[in-house]
Amino acid sequence: MFHVKHLHHHKKVYMREIRYIELVFVSSYYKFICYNGLVSGQIIAIVNQKGGVGKTTTSINLSSFLGEMGHKVLLVDFDPQANATSGIGLRGDQIKKHSYHLLDSNQDVSEVLYPTPFQNLHILPATQDLAGAEVELSNMVSRETILKDRLRPLLDYYDYIIIDCAPSLGLLTVNALCAAHQCLIPVQCEYYALEGIAGLLKTLELVKGGLNPMLRIIGIVLTMYDSRTSLNRQVIDNARAYFKGLVFDSVIPRNIRLAEAPSHGLPILLYSASSTGSLAYSNLAKEFIQRVQ
Repeated sequence: MFHVKHLHHHKKVYMREIRYIELVFVSSYYKFICYNGLVSGQIIAIVNQKGGVGKTTTSINLSSFLGEMGHKVLLVDFDPQANATSGIGLRGDQIKKHSYHLLDSNQDVSEVLYPTPFQNLHILPATQDLAGAEVELSNMVSRETILKDRLRPLLDYYDYIIIDCAPSLGLLTVNALCAAHQCLIPVQCEYYALEGIAGLLKTLELVKGGLNPMLRIIGIVLTMYDSRTSLNRQVIDNARAYFKGLVFDSVIPRNIRLAEAPSHGLPILLYSASSTGSLAYSNLAKEFIQRVQ
């Protein structure tokens, strides 16, 4: 059990880090990013046009475990619902600039980066303002590659840039797919969720054929698994039979601790490290590293 006093402790540490990075660290940090010279990072889009499949939960917790493992990670909240932002513990009144501002070519990227409770994990937050970007992007030249152009300079510093995509196949998600080297697809262990993957795969092929020929699927992660139901077990069997090696061995279970953690603004690693949900995401992070390499 993770006691309330521990939650408060993490939030106090987090607030101290926010002030530090805003006042001192960000300026020199961005100069280091821009002039380092070598580009070695990977951009990973967490994508599914269907909502409620564990996409944001996967984005937050995969990023957290990768950061805990020592990898430098940037979590990009590119969903106007901004659930990844609140789920990592960043409140609206702490945010001065966010992913909406990132799309402005004149925006200093350093002003949209914020720390998290993990030393190696930063977040580029979102607010509901991002919803207006969909309309504004439609009138811009090269509108599908704006996010790619803005994120690529950051690859000098981060090992992984994880993009939490909106639950749609609009311009925001297309921008994320054009920016990404690879994409990861969370799929809920239910029949309709699995059926909808066919449409997503067609979209990915279109993006790969016309906009981002380097895009590939790193894998499909099955979420919200309940071993007590025969339907969930059948969905897993069908997914592995049809998609074969694309499906991760790690399966994310339905877990009350995973459901509670976002309301406290904490990843599962800090909220309940010994829970089955935490162990599942720990295994997923290790398997993710093996596939990326």
